[in-house]
Amino acid sequence: MKNIIVLGSNSFAGSSFVDFCLKKNLKIIGISRSSEKNKWELKYQTNNNINKFKFYKININKDLDKLKKIINKKSTVVDFVGQGMVAESWENPHQWFETNVLSKIKLIELLKKIEVHKYIRISTPEVYGSSKKKLLETDKFNPSTPYALTHSTIDQFLTLQKKNHNFPCYILRFANFYGEYQPLYRVIPKTIISILKKRKMNLHGGGNSLRSFIYIDDFCDAIYSTIKLKQTKQFIFNISSNEILTIKKLIKIICKKMNYNFNSLIKITSDRKGKDKMYFMNSNKANTILKWKNKVSLDNGLDKTISFMINNFNKIKLLKDKYIHKA
Repeated sequence: MKNIIVLGSNSFAGSSFVDFCLKKNLKIIGISRSSEKNKWELKYQTNNNINKFKFYKININKDLDKLKKIINKKSTVVDFVGQGMVAESWENPHQWFETNVLSKIKLIELLKKIEVHKYIRISTPEVYGSSKKKLLETDKFNPSTPYALTHSTIDQFLTLQKKNHNFPCYILRFANFYGEYQPLYRVIPKTIISILKKRKMNLHGGGNSLRSFIYIDDFCDAIYSTIKLKQTKQFIFNISSNEILTIKKLIKIICKKMNYNFNSLIKITSDRKGKDKMYFMNSNKANTILKWKNKVSLDNGLDKTISFMINNFNKIKLLKDKYIHKA
């Protein structure tokens, strides 16, 4: 297995993927702009193979020269870095463009010069915008927020690099992923912690938007399958389960599992600007080429997540449960 470098290793997705690889006894290098968090926020911290992990504090907006010293031709780079909140991207959109577009372009140019083995970008279905049809990788972009616009821009830039310079990139567009250690401001852990704390939570727009969800292990497995994939002309993959439901129904399912009254939990508020009503992706390419299919149903994944949060509630309840923006 080639040298694996995880950009954004302090994120929920990044730290979960580090843990996934360590369980396979692989050596991993993690890179994030902030220092490592405590073990109740980073899944890999409790991994038995933690000695195979090395961390560097590097900000891609400022420290690409430091990154250059770590990456080489044998490197497979998995990129989770980015300003990740949708609603907040309206407030300071230039910060989203600085990180998600300008710094990414500089990063990609650096990786081209180094001639890395493979670059895997974690993208989002938000690039497609709201759609009633089942989305294909070839469907046109229709972003509805600054966040989505930054992702569609860099996806298009990578497509140009692939076609004109044969840059070894792969773009994975994931449905919503969830699981243990996810930040408490995301909808599934937010619902669980609100029930455990017996407090109200806001349900934007009545929770009528439709989404699909992937358990974190299936999310990591799709990335790992891309790492193992031999060279192919196909480089963009939609990654989604075949289950789709409203946010309202999702919360009702969690309430039922935790024996809690839905109406006692939620407070309906106005929807956020530009929120997509629905996107449901066709994952046939991932099923066929990556040999990927989600193994954990939403029902089982929610059970695992709820159990983890209940069993570790005394520690989890001390964590920050509101998003704090970092410029």
